[in-house]
Amino acid sequence: MFNFNQDMGCCRQWFRKRSSSDDDSLGRQRIVSPRRSSRHLLTGTPLQTIHVPSHNFKLEYSAFTHHGYYPYSLDHENQDSFCIKTKIQGDPNLHFFGVFDGHGRFGDKCSHFVRDRLIEILSSDPALLDDPVKAYNSAFLATNNELHDSEINDRMSGTTAITVLVVGDTLFVANVGDSRAVIAAKHGNQIIAESISNDQTPYREDEYERVKLCGARVLTFGQIDGEEDPNVKVWSVEEDDEDPPRIWLQDKPYPGAAFSRSLGDSVAETIGVIGVPEVSVVKLMPHHMFFVIASDGVFQYLTSQVVVNMVARYRDPREACAAVAGEAYKKWLEKYGQTDDIAIIVVYIKHLNNT
Repeated sequence: MFNFNQDMGCCRQWFRKRSSSDDDSLGRQRIVSPRRSSRHLLTGTPLQTIHVPSHNFKLEYSAFTHHGYYPYSLDHENQDSFCIKTKIQGDPNLHFFGVFDGHGRFGDKCSHFVRDRLIEILSSDPALLDDPVKAYNSAFLATNNELHDSEINDRMSGTTAITVLVVGDTLFVANVGDSRAVIAAKHGNQIIAESISNDQTPYREDEYERVKLCGARVLTFGQIDGEEDPNVKVWSVEEDDEDPPRIWLQDKPYPGAAFSRSLGDSVAETIGVIGVPEVSVVKLMPHHMFFVIASDGVFQYLTSQVVVNMVARYRDPREACAAVAGEAYKKWLEKYGQTDDIAIIVVYIKHLNNT
C-alpha cells in the first residue's frame, strides 16, 4: 500500500501523474526490474503441507512477498508481511493464514506488530473453537488497542489485515481494509473466483455513509485541490479511477486514506476508520480447489478471476505465488514505472470429500 501519510508531497505528485508466524525459514528467489540495474529480493516460504484429520484432507501452501520499487524512496522498507500458524492450541484441525499491508511512515512496524500480536492473542483465547467470530473480533480489538499503546507512532500509520482461520472444513475470514481473499471453485470446465472477503473502501456505499456519519470528508485529490466539485461524487463504482475517493478530516488535508478500515491510524480512527473486522464463514466443499490471500499490491491491477486463472495453471503453490507476484509487479511497472509492496499466500485444498 502506497504511503499516503508518509510523504504527501511525493505520493500526491505520483497520483496526480496517474490522473494526468511461520515466516522464519525463507527461501529466496530474485527477479530483475526492467527499470533498474539492481535486483529486487523476493522472499517466500518453502512448500509446506498440513493434514486436517477431522475431515481427512490436506492443505498445501506457500507464501511470497517482495519490496516495491519506489523511485523517490529507494531504501523504503517492505511494509507487507504475512503470518502462517498451523496447529493452533495444539489442534491439528486449526490453522491460520494472514497478510498485513502497512502504510504510512511507520507502516512496516505496524504491519509486523499486528502480524505478531494478532495470532498470539487469537491463539490464547480459550473460547476460540466455541465462537471463532467472537474470538476474531476480540483479537482485532485487543491488537488495535495494543498498537495504539505501543511505542510505535500510529497517528498517521497503520496496516490492513486479511486473515483466514481454518477450523476443520470451515474457513473464518476476517478482513480489515482493502487486501483480499478469494477462493477458486470448479464448476464443470470452468474455474470461478469467488470472493470470500469484501474490500473496505469509500467506494462501498455502506462504508461511505458510515465514515461520513463519523465526521469524515470523502473526496478525491482533485476535489481537495479545488479542481472538481466537492459536493458531487466524481468517482465511478467500478473502482478503476485514477483518483479514488479518500477519507479526510473536516479541516485538514489529511490523512487521505483510500481504505475505510485499518489497524492503527489513530487520527483516521476519529473519523470512522476503524479496526473492526468483517468476518465471513465459508464451508469448504469438494469443488473448492484453493484460496488466495493477498495485499492490494496484487489486486490493484489484477482481478480476482485473473489471479485464480494464473494459480490454476500451477501444481506447486510456490510457483503460483511467484507467478502472480511477478505479473502484479510487471503491471505496476508498465503503468507507472514503480510498484507497491506485494504479499501473497496460496493454499491448495487436497483430497477434500466431505459429502
